[in-house]
Amino acid sequence: MPKSQFINPKELLKPSKIKFKDIDVNIYQKSIIDEKSSYSKADFLRMFHDMATLREFENMLYSIKVKGEYEGFKFTYPGPAHLSMGQEAASVGQAYLLEESDLTFGSHRSHSEVLARGLTSIFKLDETKLYHIMENYEDGETYRVVKSENPNASAKNLAIDFLLYGTLAEIFAKRTGFHKGMGGSMHVFFQPFGIYPNNAIVGGSAPIATGAALFKKVNNKDGVVIANVGDGSLGCGVVYESLNFAAMDQFTKLWDKKGGLPIIFNVFNNGYGMGGQTRGETMANDFVARLGAGISPTQLHTERIDGFNILAVIDAYRRKLEIIKEGKGPVLLDVVTYRFGGHSPSDAMSYREKEEIEAWEAIDPLITFRKALVDAKLVEDSLFEDILKNVKDRMYRLFLVAADFEKSPYLNLEKNPYYVESLMFSNQAIESFDTSRKPEVLLPYEENPRVKLLKSRMRYAFDEHGKPIPKIKQYNLRDGLFEAIIDRFYKDPTLISYGEDVRDWGGAFAVYRGLTEALPFHRLFNSPISEAIIVSSAVGYALSGGRVIVELMYADFMGRAGDEIFNQLAKWQAMSSGVLKMPVILRVSIGSKYGAQHSQDWVALPAHVPGLKVVFPVTPYDAKGMMNAALNGTDPVVFFESQRIYDKGEEFVKSGVPEDYYEIELGEPDIKRVGSDITILSIGSTLYQVVEAAKILEEKYSLFAEIIDARSIVPFNYEKIIESVKKTGRILLTSDACARGSILNDFARNISEMAFDYLDGPAVVVGAQNWITPPYEFDADFFPQANWIIDAIHDKILPLKGHISKTNNSITEQFRKAKKGV
Repeated sequence: MPKSQFINPKELLKPSKIKFKDIDVNIYQKSIIDEKSSYSKADFLRMFHDMATLREFENMLYSIKVKGEYEGFKFTYPGPAHLSMGQEAASVGQAYLLEESDLTFGSHRSHSEVLARGLTSIFKLDETKLYHIMENYEDGETYRVVKSENPNASAKNLAIDFLLYGTLAEIFAKRTGFHKGMGGSMHVFFQPFGIYPNNAIVGGSAPIATGAALFKKVNNKDGVVIANVGDGSLGCGVVYESLNFAAMDQFTKLWDKKGGLPIIFNVFNNGYGMGGQTRGETMANDFVARLGAGISPTQLHTERIDGFNILAVIDAYRRKLEIIKEGKGPVLLDVVTYRFGGHSPSDAMSYREKEEIEAWEAIDPLITFRKALVDAKLVEDSLFEDILKNVKDRMYRLFLVAADFEKSPYLNLEKNPYYVESLMFSNQAIESFDTSRKPEVLLPYEENPRVKLLKSRMRYAFDEHGKPIPKIKQYNLRDGLFEAIIDRFYKDPTLISYGEDVRDWGGAFAVYRGLTEALPFHRLFNSPISEAIIVSSAVGYALSGGRVIVELMYADFMGRAGDEIFNQLAKWQAMSSGVLKMPVILRVSIGSKYGAQHSQDWVALPAHVPGLKVVFPVTPYDAKGMMNAALNGTDPVVFFESQRIYDKGEEFVKSGVPEDYYEIELGEPDIKRVGSDITILSIGSTLYQVVEAAKILEEKYSLFAEIIDARSIVPFNYEKIIESVKKTGRILLTSDACARGSILNDFARNISEMAFDYLDGPAVVVGAQNWITPPYEFDADFFPQANWIIDAIHDKILPLKGHISKTNNSITEQFRKAKKGV
């Protein structure tokens, strides 16, 4: 919402036409003879060798899956195998010109993409660097295996063995794989060769690669990012979001670092999305290339190319890479290819005719490229036979090693039962991800208007007489978040933040107010209303080496980023066997007053998914300390905030919220009020209802409640809770989440088991009604209130003398509600 861009009605409402340029289709028409001056004989042979290697690798896996053997050696592999026989020219042609600083993100059908890029990297890296990479990667475990099997090999040949074996061992879930088998077939990658994560989710690489391109642009890194997806993925919303995000106008019109994102969206267009034919059946674009015209005035420099002609692919990449170097990205390439096999080996291919497959097999690149070179008298045919034999011999030799359970063992989870557990979080503390440079800011920290204002705010909510400080003078929860966030912006030059309305507006709930004056556009910017790309681009930014805060304006919008939160953000640290770090803070605001689609407490959703830290501070002191801790870490943190209490002052820490830096360890609950008769554990803003209930319990019933604020949901240390229950013998748990499926039920079960001998009654959960969230006027009928808490104690835990419950907590009522599904 920059004021500098005037939306002029006179311009927008005058008659005109939107004009489009023609999109080139298969414009490369050169012959081998035409190109003989551009490539040497060795170049042509390398192209063929790489294509043959990819083909044999996939043939091997196909044979294992279908026949249970390869070249007569029996082996069983139960995992996935999405093979790409036929697509080799497209993969090798793409990789041919790429350099060390370029990154390739793959699709779920990625074996050829991985190997092609790896083979190109091996060719271009010098021997010293290759040895350094192999010997030092994962303590050299993969290297030692291939070295022992081929001790006299040259560096380049050993590196090819290393690439093929490391990939195959990873697919077979072996400890000697690139990520100890934790990634497998659809997630194999190897960063030192420029091979970045592939993705089992269709289209999943597009937004993550976009985030990696954002990292390069923001941090002045060289190179281009390749996002490989299939034509079927163009039906996925997040792929469109990625194209739009990568081409946002602000990159060229508002940022000080002008120029589009350095990314090429490469669509391997093999005509099918699983069994659905994309052209003529499941899609509406006719040509994938048409989409570029609908995204940007540049039409994304889109081109449709012959992916069966390796030289056509190289030619297109040579031209598109220049466009990227000129800062005119992004680019979209529609690479026409074909897979000879099915979606997977179990696919009977009943959806296509034999004649179609045979028509494409007749122009198989391994046949046509070889014939063209022989006909042009550039290469003798016998050399191709030698290459094919050597490739097969190498593949069989490495297959035997990968299949050998002594040379290539599985992880021993009996011996090391905590290994996978140890991968879930990296738990490191890193102040800055780039200590070589200073953060780019627009003014000194101490000159920031909001920083100055906060120095005059009262950091405890009450005066020396116990009277509340006027709200306008209080340091509140949003101030605590702001102080932690701006502090990190001045420490870590890689830190950026984006989301809906975070700049100029100051964020929808004013947490970011004051950051616009301090930060250039490339460190704080407004994103499209596209929750999926907001989250998944943050994943790509983080795994590339940066730290990022992204925001979802309402918890209810998590549904629009479900895959990105639960399958991407949560999983890459573990799937990489700890190679990747994921320093992403996902700020999620829980709504108030806005009804059924804007006021839901969905804390339980990310808490259910392994790999995510989940916190929910509800005081200024806790908000600042926990945001500091999250921003100093290396793990993904879903940071819940409540709109009900952004203006709450600090009511518990009498010394007030410190101006200096401090951290609160994630996972540690906090005793807000000491008591002796009952423990009340609260998650979220319900804490303030608990405080009110505790006052009533003390004043009317002489019952002293110990109040504990969970603050953190994952991780969570139960020690304080159990010690409290040992003292009180009773516990009630409450939050604003609907009672059914609430994380409180997990807490209650664990406490019941851990403290069974000390409990005098059941662990009781008080949550919101199992309804839609009604309008604000009915909050007291939907969300837990102080009287609900007192009624539940009276009815289920400890009868209170003279108390008459207004809520129905009977077993009969529980049966009725469960039967009705409410």
